[in-house]
Amino acid sequence: MLLRIVDRLEEILIATMMAGATLIIFLSVVQRFAVGIPLLFPIASQFDMDWAQELCIFMFIWMAKFGAAYGVRTGIHVGVDVLIKRLEPSRRKWVVLFGLLCGALFTGVIGTMGAKFVYGLMGTDQTTPDLEWPSWMVYLCIPLGSYLMCFRFLQVAWAFARTGELPHHDAAHVEDLVGEDAEMGAPV
Repeated sequence: MLLRIVDRLEEILIATMMAGATLIIFLSVVQRFAVGIPLLFPIASQFDMDWAQELCIFMFIWMAKFGAAYGVRTGIHVGVDVLIKRLEPSRRKWVVLFGLLCGALFTGVIGTMGAKFVYGLMGTDQTTPDLEWPSWMVYLCIPLGSYLMCFRFLQVAWAFARTGELPHHDAAHVEDLVGEDAEMGAPV
């Protein structure tokens, strides 16, 4: 139950950041060009969107950190497994587990270093240039995203140790999509 909530929150955060950044960039571009035509858009010159670029950069950084964790969970990260597939199954299992645990260790270390960095920033008055937010709020994505990714590596490693299966992404499959072929009994 808790895992499903975390999964959904992760997906909602990524989708919201992506949609929000896209909308903000669109509105910023419209506003920028509308200012040049004051007769058609007299209100555009009253809105200042100088902050939009900075906010979108922050949103894409947060989206990337949480998107990496999502990639580990769903198996969409790029992996080079040519040599691993040539190993005999008993050795392959240990090599894959070693790789997953190394990923967990690395992201755990990055999360801890990020947490120490954010904690150090919290005691300062550093702010972002345009939005004037406390800098620690922006950098908080490093420990949060890294710890989530560490958790996902451990989750995948645990499932792999029990079942021998890794998550994999089927580009041809769209969840909850029922097409004409599915109604006739053929796979979509």
